[in-house]
Amino acid sequence: MARPRSRILVWTGRVLIGVVGLVLAILLFGALFEIHAQREAARIYPPPGRLIDVGGGRRMHIDCRGRGAPTVVLQAGLDTTGSLGWRLVQDKIAGFTRTCSYDRAGIMWSDPPTHAPDDVSINGDLHVLLHNAGEVAPFVLVGHSLGGPLILDYTRRYGDEVAGLVFVDPSHPDQMARFKKAGFDPNPSLGPLEALAALSWTGWTRLPVNLGSPDHFPADAAPPARAYLSKSVGGATAEAVALPTLFGQAGAGLATDPHPLGDRPTIVLTALKPYPAALLKTLKISPAANAGRVREWIAMHDEEAAWSTRGSQLHVPDASHYIQLDRPDLVVGAVKDVVTAVRAKAAGG
Repeated sequence: MARPRSRILVWTGRVLIGVVGLVLAILLFGALFEIHAQREAARIYPPPGRLIDVGGGRRMHIDCRGRGAPTVVLQAGLDTTGSLGWRLVQDKIAGFTRTCSYDRAGIMWSDPPTHAPDDVSINGDLHVLLHNAGEVAPFVLVGHSLGGPLILDYTRRYGDEVAGLVFVDPSHPDQMARFKKAGFDPNPSLGPLEALAALSWTGWTRLPVNLGSPDHFPADAAPPARAYLSKSVGGATAEAVALPTLFGQAGAGLATDPHPLGDRPTIVLTALKPYPAALLKTLKISPAANAGRVREWIAMHDEEAAWSTRGSQLHVPDASHYIQLDRPDLVVGAVKDVVTAVRAKAAGG
């Protein structure tokens, strides 16, 4: 009996060695392929703007176009596409004033951050980036989704530079708790995403799956977004993990200061296109919970419009969360209205 058992053990050991060897070979192939793919991405899709030194040997990407004042600064939401998400609106805005989009640390062409992101580091990076790039205030800040709380915090920190704001379906600092109270829990576990980000060196982001951008992302921007996904997924994941910190910092003081934006002209755009039934089913959201989500979203945007004594809100029933992709004309129009108001104020009107 001992001899067959020893044979089984030998056979099992050989199988395990073979499996381990196959896994290691796959990982090695994936890592080498990823190195090659990153080099090809840099060659085929160079940054459309400039890489500016922001200190510590780090460089960040900023793309500025057009002329005129005030300069519009576009702040992206929490995703892996960065400045590319403004592709449908930037040139149109640049037709009437100077406009800059940029990539936060670890996204697209910008170098990774040196520590976990927070409002201080993100807005500190932007402040240094604009200064080192030679961009001159006053600025009109435009923030999508997470970019909303970020431009609120930037205004608090560097208020002398900010003349007006546009919030594009913005997040709210209190949205996590308020959504949950309304019966809608939007907080998925980040464990799988963190694991995938940690394994991006294996080339998994090169697999033919839809990751990192909305389905209706501009066709000319999708290839570079895909090419840099292995890098951007790490930056976006770090921001997702830091959301409680980011929201907490942005919301600090709101209870005692109802108008943190003063009298700066401000417009809030609210996306109200209904979620498809299939998506509600996939996310396991009941009709009642979804109705609570919509009511709370509108209420939070009402509050954000009231952050300025010259704030207003525009409902957009035919746009999803990415209003700049579904209705770029409305985003451009809102920015133009704020720019016009800033110019009138500067002229004494």
